[in-house]
Amino acid sequence: MNIAILTFDGFNELDSLIALGILNRVKRAGWNVRLACPAPQVTSMNGVTVRAQTTLEDAANADAVIIGSGMKTRDVAADPALMARIRLDPARQLIAAQCSGTLLLAKLGLLGAVPACTDLTTKPWVIEAGVEVLNQPFFAQGNVATAGGCLASSYLAAWIIARSEGVEAARAAIHYVAPVGEKDDYVDRTMANIEPYLFAETALTA
Repeated sequence: MNIAILTFDGFNELDSLIALGILNRVKRAGWNVRLACPAPQVTSMNGVTVRAQTTLEDAANADAVIIGSGMKTRDVAADPALMARIRLDPARQLIAAQCSGTLLLAKLGLLGAVPACTDLTTKPWVIEAGVEVLNQPFFAQGNVATAGGCLASSYLAAWIIARSEGVEAARAAIHYVAPVGEKDDYVDRTMANIEPYLFAETALTA
């Protein structure tokens, strides 16, 4: 199972790195989670520089992809050459986007008439792109999921784990990262948000 987290200059650390941490709670051979970047290194909105672990082009071959958000996402969406490097296929990949990453999904034509979640700042841009924005933290249809709000990154990670490894694996990953004394509440809230979008789906096999 190869998972790529698309991470651009100006990225929001809470999107890319929380998802990276939770997804890596799955410990099995062949489970790989990597930051996919347009350059050898990118710098976050708060000045944290990270090295790319794979390229945007390589994301086309991943089993699952998360598009994180950032302060320069609108610049990415307006750059035809950069957008052309992102080639995703919901027929064979799990695809998730968070906050302004939802704008990139819309611009890539991967949402169509499907409603989506995003953050309040990005909401008008997503609406302008022709997508209905929902007032909820998570939504999925088929192999495409979106989330709104920085800490909703845990929902995207849990959704990918549940779809590929099963519900109990997702619960275990969230339980590990949740605050002590609040673990059951965190797990229950996470699963309440993603489970309505799981049962009609067929889990991927790696």
